[in-house]
Amino acid sequence: MRLPRGGTAELVREEVGPDSVLPVPEDLDEATWWGAGLDAPSGASVFAGHVDWQGRTGPFAELWDARIGERVRVLDDGGTEWTYEITRIFTLHKDELPDRAHELFGQSGRHRLVLVTCGGRWLGGTTGYAENRVVLAEPR
Repeated sequence: MRLPRGGTAELVREEVGPDSVLPVPEDLDEATWWGAGLDAPSGASVFAGHVDWQGRTGPFAELWDARIGERVRVLDDGGTEWTYEITRIFTLHKDELPDRAHELFGQSGRHRLVLVTCGGRWLGGTTGYAENRVVLAEPR
């Protein structure tokens, strides 16, 4: 996938585990993908990526500078390019994300791309960052 400012990430298909926690990628240059397919008529295609990892900046760091109207491009395994336009941007405290999960990541409603990363204040431990950046984009 190609983000608006040129960042790229390889998509790795994952499923949400029994604990309902978003799967995170194992590599800085990857984004986990779960939910709807790119050709789905409804539901969210959710991509989660690192803002940084082991002292290196990740491609999803640019979500903190994303603007409504910018484009995100996804190339599928068959070579088809899917273009999405950013329509909404949220900065949520980690405690808020579970309460908004159905609204943001649900598989009903119009098809959309949902990009998720961490950021904000570093708390450390198992929490990591205090916030999540969530960017919604619709097909164009």
